[in-house]
Amino acid sequence: MFDVEHADVREAVERALAEDIGGGDITSQLTAPEDLNAHGSFIAKQSLVLAGVELLPLVYAVRGGASLQILQPSGTKLEKGAAIASVAGRARTLLECERVALNFMQRLSGVATLARKHVDEVAGTKVKVLDTRKTTPGLRRLEKMAAAAGGVTNHRFGLFDAVLIKNNHITAAGGVRQALEKAHAFQGPVEIEVRTRAELEEALACGAERLLLDNLTPAQAAEWVRYINGRASTELSGNINLSNIREYAHAGPDFISCGAITHSARAVDISFRLELNQ
Repeated sequence: MFDVEHADVREAVERALAEDIGGGDITSQLTAPEDLNAHGSFIAKQSLVLAGVELLPLVYAVRGGASLQILQPSGTKLEKGAAIASVAGRARTLLECERVALNFMQRLSGVATLARKHVDEVAGTKVKVLDTRKTTPGLRRLEKMAAAAGGVTNHRFGLFDAVLIKNNHITAAGGVRQALEKAHAFQGPVEIEVRTRAELEEALACGAERLLLDNLTPAQAAEWVRYINGRASTELSGNINLSNIREYAHAGPDFISCGAITHSARAVDISFRLELNQ
């Protein structure tokens, strides 16, 4: 689920450690003897869906290593008080890695937790919930991994792996038909946003296989999905949140995309407790 071997992931971890530690953890160097060994535990302080725990071995490896035991994998729903992982090694290493380890797990678990809430809201329908590109710059790969850990289906990763023709592209191309014709050369998924019934009919007439229906009310969405009648797959987006996503799901689309899963996720509460070896 978490590809910790990917260069983007390693770079993010190394960058975070360098940002936090810089030339050295002054406080730990002054207060913890160099040869002092310790152990510690990561504990969930609230109900959450875990994500990012697989980054811990990489975090500690960058700073010289530690003995680590992961007790729960990403995607696991945990209650308050649950143990997530334990680590043992040089006290200075554990102390200097503490905040980076927590920052990653708290942020990514926040994304996974919010993702699971969206998925749970549409349970029993055919809808798949999608994430978007509304991610923290530089952390997209990790945040999309976290969304997947929460049960969401990843949408395109960037501008390079799928075609999504939106309203400004339609304007630039000169219309729906022209945009679809220009995109025909792409050997991969092509989706087009339609804003009016005229655009919808033109897209269907051109053989569009996937339609993005943006900023419709649930009633409008249901009407448009009925009209499409399976001639193309449908994705709803725009002003969809936890309070109304189920109503939109009952409109019958194949997908619902929600930018809030990444751009509005709140970090969850996870703590680290250090203890000295006896």
